[in-house]
Amino acid sequence: MTNGPFEVVVVGNVGIDTNVYLPGRDVDWTVEANFTQNLDYVGQAGGYTSRGFAQLGRRTAFVGAVGDDWGGYLIRQALGGDGVDLSALFLDPAGTSRSVNIMAADGGRKNFYDGKSHMTLTPDLAPMRRVLAGARLAHVHLPNWARRGLPIARALGVTIACDLQDVIDPNDPYRQDFIAAADILFFSAANHADPAPLMAAFLARNPRLMMVAGMGARGAALGGPDGMEVFPPPSLDLPIVDTNGAGDALAVGFLTGYVLEGRDAPSALRRGQIAARWTCAQKASSSGLITRERLDAYDAG
Repeated sequence: MTNGPFEVVVVGNVGIDTNVYLPGRDVDWTVEANFTQNLDYVGQAGGYTSRGFAQLGRRTAFVGAVGDDWGGYLIRQALGGDGVDLSALFLDPAGTSRSVNIMAADGGRKNFYDGKSHMTLTPDLAPMRRVLAGARLAHVHLPNWARRGLPIARALGVTIACDLQDVIDPNDPYRQDFIAAADILFFSAANHADPAPLMAAFLARNPRLMMVAGMGARGAALGGPDGMEVFPPPSLDLPIVDTNGAGDALAVGFLTGYVLEGRDAPSALRRGQIAARWTCAQKASSSGLITRERLDAYDAG
């Protein structure tokens, strides 16, 4: 464990992911049994981002819940082994969150998420306040209980980044607290051909926002009060085998560069895109995320 103050505090869900790799393009529904490769690993947004920041050498704390079960044990071992502070970890009596990801040959997925009690948990806020004190960045994900930490981070003067994940309706009531509290907002534009209308809607709610939209193979968009610019994906000789965690890596790379290292936004976005591309080359793993040395090498190339 690392003694505070921490550079970044990740607030969100962590769990055990099971990736089911299909031998073909789809499930054969005409038969009872499909033969697949099924792999378990520590995942979900809180798992990927806390491990990603730690892999880049940042002093990281994680606030989230696990169960008193085998999944919780694996998560404690993995994050603790990375040097992530877990003193604000709390217990979900329903058990550790799970995801099943049905994986296609091109690395795409269909996700089936079981968040256990993440909608109804009411964590003790004192540990969250303690790890946030002195931090430079709070990276907040979407469990319902996480919104309780937003005013704490704001009162402490911590830069707040929120990740909305895949947005369908920008006026979704569930996400409004996160949009209003954020200084930096991430979202996936997978459901939209053009992220500009989404950014306009978010700015109407919070005019100070800087926004990053992940657009998959189309690249990423950077937006704010002065407009939006689209950046193509970097040209890297890396396979795409698994897109899980790519959006989280985009956020980690950008936030590390922009908030923690003081790089300009386009340079930080490029580093985020490189981190995302690297993550897509890792199969069912959050253990091999990009290092600072490897990121620097790809960025220089």
